[in-house]
Amino acid sequence: MIGNGNTERGKLTFPCQFTFKIIGQANQAFEGEVLKILHQHFPQLSENAIRYAVSKNANYLAYTVTVQAESQEQLDATYQALSDSPLVLFAL
Repeated sequence: MIGNGNTERGKLTFPCQFTFKIIGQANQAFEGEVLKILHQHFPQLSENAIRYAVSKNANYLAYTVTVQAESQEQLDATYQALSDSPLVLFAL
């Protein structure tokens, strides 16, 4: 197994657990935007699935979010929405 979910030659087998890493400036606008996007694509997302860390100087916030992904299209749409947000610096 490589990465998240069950894989065969780099392909995910759905449904599977998948982890997003999302980084932006530490402010309420970023926090709200990320949570809004994630809840749009994963309505059943629980608060227990969301962890965060603040950078040493409190300038940046990094979310680690584990979701139950149902399809590659769901993941792609989520990455696209995160990438389209000017508040998101990185989404991995």
